Formats: sequence, structure tokens, C-alpha cells
Amino acid sequence: MPDTLVFSRRRGLLRHAGALAALATLDALAAAARPQGRRMPVLFIGHGSPMNALRDTAFTRQLAAWGRTLPQPTAILSVSAHWLTRGDTRVGVQARPRTIHDFGGFPQALFDQQYPAPGHPALARETAALVRQAKVAGTEEWGLDHGTWTVLKHLYPQAEVPVFQLSIDDDQPPAFHLAVGRDLAALRDRGVLVLGSGNIAHNLRMTDRERADGLMASRPWAQQFDAAAWQALAGRDDAALLAYQRLPGAAQAVATPDHYHPLLYSVGAAGPGEAVKTVFEGFQSGTISMRCLQFG
Repeated sequence: MPDTLVFSRRRGLLRHAGALAALATLDALAAAARPQGRRMPVLFIGHGSPMNALRDTAFTRQLAAWGRTLPQPTAILSVSAHWLTRGDTRVGVQARPRTIHDFGGFPQALFDQQYPAPGHPALARETAALVRQAKVAGTEEWGLDHGTWTVLKHLYPQAEVPVFQLSIDDDQPPAFHLAVGRDLAALRDRGVLVLGSGNIAHNLRMTDRERADGLMASRPWAQQFDAAAWQALAGRDDAALLAYQRLPGAAQAVATPDHYHPLLYSVGAAGPGEAVKTVFEGFQSGTISMRCLQFG
């Protein structure tokens, strides 16, 4: 059904009693129309600024279009750069995870945003049991941070799909994160969409804040690192991705690994040799890579 027809029908329904129930029916029909019945792909999203939750840009429009092509998941497991733990790995087991506004200095409209997706405690606990690299503890102390909800707001705007997060043990080396990703691969056959959310190049101390979004980076090191990482991804050279410090521009592009590590969870969940495509590429603030990937 064309988007314009859906919007027109929605406007008409809002003029009558029972509009909310009618809208819920339309949303269910839209969700049912998504491709189903195959192994779920794996995503990596360069999430960039929290303001992307509010902006109408080429990036957010691409997320919305991408979401309409994805199969309908049973649940979404997000590994976000913004949930770091030290010495352990945790999984969110809330029935109703809260929307976390883990940032400061932004307009009130951003703090007013909510993403009321349900959790999936049963699948979260199954996920904990799947991870062989470490004991994973269930917790209700986190929720959905901005690495998760600001992108899902565009991918799945109705917040109808259950979502839970897995933390990143910040004390562990790259090989650990890739191995945990491989443990998560079994979830794909259960209908779970595995999502890594970070940025391939991310160094907030070396951004050009006044720089408009663009295809090319404003500094050579950001462009070089993003290009080298993509070359390794396209060739499925996982060893090069693990040894990312040797890639050109790495010292500046990955000054801290928190936003790079989610990529390794996605690579691991994809499995060796699985094809990858770039769904979006470009830079925010001059040097933050917004590259988004789909495996499978």
C-alpha cells in the first residue's frame, strides 16, 4: 500500500470515534506486510548525535526506508556503545525497559522523547545462556539508551517489536567481543534481529561541530579509517577488523574503542564469509562515520 494512501486513511480515521483502535489495526497490517519467514539479518548502525531522533535528514530517511524492507523480528537485541560495564557482561531483562536520556545540553524536545517498546525477558535470559565467553547476568537497572532508541525510532517507529540490550565489557579485548557476537548468531534463527550501534570512526574531541553532514570526512584520518574498515568488511577480513589499530587513521578515529566494539558484535553474529552491504555512508560533524551495514 503506498505511503500516501496510508497517511490519507489515517487522517480520515482521526476524525471519527475509535480512531486509536483503527490506527492500531493499520499499524498491525503494516507490520504484517514486512517480509517474514527467513533467518534474520544482522545490522550495524552508525548512530551519531542523539539529535538524529528529531532530525529529518538523508540519514534518518534512509533508516525509515531500510526499516520497511526488513523482516518482522520476534525481538531486537541491541549492543550499544552507550552501555559499558567493567569486568562483566549484562543483559536487560525488563518487561518494560525505560527510555534512557543519557546525554546533556540538548533541547527539551529530545528529553521528551520516549520509545515505549516492550522488553522480552524470556529471550534475554536465553541470550545469557548462549554466551559461552563469560557468565552473563540479567539486570533491570538499564533500559534503552540513545544508541538504541534514537535509531529504532526510525527503523520501527511504532515501537511494536520487543527490544533488549546486551552490555559491552569494557575490560575485554576485541577478540572477546567478536566471540560473543558469534555466540549470539543462534538467535537469528529464533527471529531475533541483532543490532550493533556505534560509529566506525568516532572521536568527539576531534569533530568539526559546525560542519554540515556530508559524504566525505573533513579530515583525512577519518576518511582513511572508514575506507580501510569498509575494505576489510567487504572482503570479510575479520582479522584486520580485530587488529584495527593497524589501519590508517586508527589512532585518531578510534581514540577510545567504545563506539568501535559494537561493530565486532555484528561481525561475529554474521558469521565468517557472510556478505555485507553498506546501506548508508557519510559523516556527521565532519569526522563521525555514519556508515550503516547489513549482513545477510
